[in-house]
Amino acid sequence: MLIRVLGSAAGGGFPQWNCACSNCAGVRAGTLVSKPRSQAQLAVSPNGGEWFLLGASPDLRTQLEAASPLLPSHQQSADNRLSPIAGVVLLSAELDHTVGLFTLRERHPLRIYATPSVRKLVADENSFFRMLEREPGQSQWENLQAGDRVKLRNARGKEIGIGCTPVSVGEKFPFFAFAGDDRDKRADLQPDEAVLGLLLDDATGRKVFYAPGLGEVTPGLMNMFRACDVLLLDGSFWSNNELVSAAGKGQTAREMGHLPLGGLDGLLHALAGVDGPRKILIHINNTNPILDEVSDEYRQVRTAGWEIAEDGWVIQI
Repeated sequence: MLIRVLGSAAGGGFPQWNCACSNCAGVRAGTLVSKPRSQAQLAVSPNGGEWFLLGASPDLRTQLEAASPLLPSHQQSADNRLSPIAGVVLLSAELDHTVGLFTLRERHPLRIYATPSVRKLVADENSFFRMLEREPGQSQWENLQAGDRVKLRNARGKEIGIGCTPVSVGEKFPFFAFAGDDRDKRADLQPDEAVLGLLLDDATGRKVFYAPGLGEVTPGLMNMFRACDVLLLDGSFWSNNELVSAAGKGQTAREMGHLPLGGLDGLLHALAGVDGPRKILIHINNTNPILDEVSDEYRQVRTAGWEIAEDGWVIQI
């Protein structure tokens, strides 16, 4: 299985366009020992032929242009428009994970996997997404149900060689789902369909777990983590009050559905005894001190055996 890290930052990227925190200002000025990052985006393939996108970030077009194996080749099609992208798996309805679908609107056939609640928010109630239906069968939607393994298939119905088991890891729908007059008519949204982690497997038995949003670590998740070869987990915030301290307002990490990294109740401590898989943090918020590669927090992460994802990484397992 091949995994390409097309983007590794949280929403807004790093630096964030409207932020002058010490991290963003430092990376712009070149005084911070760090690297710019685009918004979190993975692509996965069994062999480098066909690829599935895990989410669809707002930065998707530039991310694809930076990854040559995901670009079309004139040798593949007479009209030069046969992309190796077979489909998309949506982990939530958040804009940071869905807006990139508009990039894929150019009559390219896709299979899109999502829970019924996420599909309702993203496509069924949004006329913009009719741009993905300009031709019959252009976009074929498949339901995901937490705990039910599916074999990922391209738009022609052919299995590509990767299994995907969605796991509910959060119950928080985006703000827009219940804004204004929409609260009552969306009462049927199912909380366990709001935020997914994905357990991916291939024909060799290798397993990867991806969760850019993770609110807690349950005993069931711990068992799953121990059985994996690679973990790509939520590294959004170092501390619970990080965003409030940086911006002077806003929600805590846990209120946003993210488990902080630091402290005795954080992700690093929770997984301290999980030594088998390769452990990688992804979806790093621009305020997180681990972005500073000479910080104490960065040292703690690396000492604990974790890596911090960077745009452009290729992971082969």
